[in-house]
Amino acid sequence: MEAKGEHFPRLRQVLLFVLLARTCSERVGYSVAEETESGYSVANLAKDLGLRVRELSWRRARVISNDNKKYFQLNLQTGDLQVNEKPDREELCGSTEPCVLQFQVLLEEPLEVYKFNILVSDINDNSPVFPVGEMMLKIMENSPLGMVFPLKNAQDLDVGINGIQNYTIYPNSHFHILTRHGSEGRKYPELVLDKALDREEEPELRLTLMAVDGGAPPKTGTALVLIDVLDINDNAPEFAQPLYTVQVPENSPPGSLIVTVSARDLDTGINGEIFYSFFYGDEEIAKTFAINELTGDIKIISALDFEKSASYQVDIKASDGAGLSGKCTVLMQVIDINDNTPELAVASLTSPIPENSPEMTVALFSIQDRDSGENGKMVCSIQEDVPFTLKPSVENFYKLVSEKALDRESRAEYNITITVTDLGTPRLKTEHVITVQVSDVNDNAPAFTRTSYTLFVRENNSPALHIGSVSATDADAGANAQVTYSLLPPQDAHLPLASLVSVNADSGQLFALRALDFEALQAFEFRVRAADAGSPALSSEARVRVQVLDANDNAPFVLYPLQNGSAPCTELVPRAAEAGYLVSKVVAVDGDAGQNAWLSYQLLKATEPGLFGVWAHNGEVRTARLLSERDAPKHRLLVLVRDNGEPPLSASVTLHVLLVDGFSQPYLPLPEAAADPARADALTGYLVVALASVSSLFLFSVLLFVAVRLCRRSRAASDHFPGHLVDMSGTGTLSQSYQYEVYLAGGSESREFKCLKSLVPNQQKSINHVEENSNFGDGFGFS
Repeated sequence: MEAKGEHFPRLRQVLLFVLLARTCSERVGYSVAEETESGYSVANLAKDLGLRVRELSWRRARVISNDNKKYFQLNLQTGDLQVNEKPDREELCGSTEPCVLQFQVLLEEPLEVYKFNILVSDINDNSPVFPVGEMMLKIMENSPLGMVFPLKNAQDLDVGINGIQNYTIYPNSHFHILTRHGSEGRKYPELVLDKALDREEEPELRLTLMAVDGGAPPKTGTALVLIDVLDINDNAPEFAQPLYTVQVPENSPPGSLIVTVSARDLDTGINGEIFYSFFYGDEEIAKTFAINELTGDIKIISALDFEKSASYQVDIKASDGAGLSGKCTVLMQVIDINDNTPELAVASLTSPIPENSPEMTVALFSIQDRDSGENGKMVCSIQEDVPFTLKPSVENFYKLVSEKALDRESRAEYNITITVTDLGTPRLKTEHVITVQVSDVNDNAPAFTRTSYTLFVRENNSPALHIGSVSATDADAGANAQVTYSLLPPQDAHLPLASLVSVNADSGQLFALRALDFEALQAFEFRVRAADAGSPALSSEARVRVQVLDANDNAPFVLYPLQNGSAPCTELVPRAAEAGYLVSKVVAVDGDAGQNAWLSYQLLKATEPGLFGVWAHNGEVRTARLLSERDAPKHRLLVLVRDNGEPPLSASVTLHVLLVDGFSQPYLPLPEAAADPARADALTGYLVVALASVSSLFLFSVLLFVAVRLCRRSRAASDHFPGHLVDMSGTGTLSQSYQYEVYLAGGSESREFKCLKSLVPNQQKSINHVEENSNFGDGFGFS
């Protein structure tokens, strides 16, 4: 029983030991070639772990790795470890060999962890590359056989057998290549002299150096070796140490000394003078570092950037004056600091944008910070006085969006400053200005400077006379602001607007196309349209009123007594007439207006001066004194009618007056001839008929005048003359129908017209007014 009791504790120890061994087992190794495609099965983990495939699922098995990069994945259906992401050995391990990836398989129920190593084997996917395509060597002609000349080595990103295995050179009648193995694993070519050189026989050699790797098939790289054969110099410079290793902070200022290399040469004179230089002309090295060719001091000449390059390997060459050289390597490791400001890159920019567009994306940009941690976190903002906003898109991308429709007339350009700030200490920020132009949309109609224009032009103007201008402006830009002017059809269909005025489509200047006649047209109105060149075009209208100013271009025209070349009319005056007796009245009109139509009357000539007088304001011819028997029976009066224009125009009329004892006395045309009694009786009958006709015509004219005045009061002309008294036919001459307005003094004793005949005017201008001044004034105007 004791033996059996002791057996159980030992069994428990064995089980505990097995459990611990399975929990922390030693690593299991696999191998996979680089560039293996995704999905390739590396091994069956379920079989290697001694598990059934279905156990992987319910035990929740999964693959984890330290760097959180899933190059491999576990297929829970088959238990196979598969390639998840194609591995690149050069990217993963660089020159490190072997390249081993570590991962773990975690079983959560119960908890178990298995560690695995996967060896990523190299394939021959890179060719050897020389840093320069041409090398120059200067070799003394007396160099001993077997002398070694170091050459620049090629670089192959592959490792192991796929790396560089050897070097060859051809043609090789004088040399052969010796492949040297460096302590860091590199293979260096050295040129070994096999046959003595003779500068006089062959001063220059051109050889091809080839680097060959061990791949299947092998890959090669070549460089040209130019050998300049020199005279005696049998000691090459040698560095104190073949490798220098230094650390440099990335914020080291330009001019900082990194390291000083030193070499010595046993020769003397020019053959012992040493000059330092970079072994090959790498452009990046030359821009970043400089070496003092005399002292070997290596200094920084431009800022270092850890994020761009974490280390630099520089090969230094020490050459003596005779052409021999030695080589060493300087390895510089850059120490990282927080020195990167956020970066902004505009991926898309839309400018200009239409002013009436609703919310739209103006720009798409990305931001990044090459630092890490808090130094790499960023916030993005814009100023508050612009109608734009920022909206996040995908990771580290933002959209600049307009908040509403813009108005170009209010603001045509926006300068938007985008500020990106990181969260480091101290905080670094970047500002970027985006200029957004607002393009014009035809949303403003042309606006006239005034809603209505009044222009004045004097009649009888010259054709194409500039009478005024209209002006309109458009708040838009470009073609949307190009204003053109045009005339609209007149509201009065009878107004010949097209023959009266024209407008310059570009300037808005108005021109009278022909001479205007105040007597025919005193004023007229029309509308001008201003339209822009937008699509669709917008327009506005303005009213233009043209006032025709009168010119004194019409002489007075005598309506009575008629002066048409027929037998003159004779006024009969009884000898018993008292002083102031109305003998006749000269009726005249003037086609002008205003003061140009103010008429005055003057007695120029009389058979017997002092017997008759003419009222200056109304043309009434009256007796100036009592008649006597001594006065001659027949008189001839010449009356002048003159207007008040500048210069004044005038007309004259001849008036015949016959003194009779009574109206029953026979009318004798010729005072010196004896009158026939029968003819006198006939003349008396004619006179009675004529007086009756004239009286009827006078009464009808008065009634017609009153009716016309009442009907046309609202349309009275703007001048000083009442009513339209003469009908116009539009041809510029008097029509065959006439209207007269006659005023007679209230104290007239005789209201009849003697021998009133049809009026046939021979004037060239139209007469549109008849004026008579019925005021007597303060007295008679005698001459």
